[in-house]
Amino acid sequence: MSVNALAERGYGQAVAQTRTPRSIEYDVVARTTHRLKAAAQKGTLGFGALAEAVHDNRTLWTFLAASVADDENQLPQQLRAQIFYLAEFTRLHSSKVLKEGASVRPLLEVNMAILRGLRGGQTS
Repeated sequence: MSVNALAERGYGQAVAQTRTPRSIEYDVVARTTHRLKAAAQKGTLGFGALAEAVHDNRTLWTFLAASVADDENQLPQQLRAQIFYLAEFTRLHSSKVLKEGASVRPLLEVNMAILRGLRGGQTS
């Protein structure tokens, strides 16, 4: 094994160990948002990709809703309620996107707001 490969493996493990739950959440929301945006840009020919991206986004928000509904969640009660409300909005609007051809923009805006919150108000 080359020196570069050994160094990459060693540093890769250190980087993985230093990731915070917040940075992991950010990455998951960012990837989901990117897929949703890319699928929406394909237009009517990309409906299959859009349906998959909307499903993935809804799954993410279902997980977030379940997380904030857990009594052991340590976020402030008001923030937990707001996240739960956004999850419900996402569920309802996702159905409109798939059934009625509604714009994906509100879903993207919600996700971007979450990303800003996870980054402490900074956009990336």
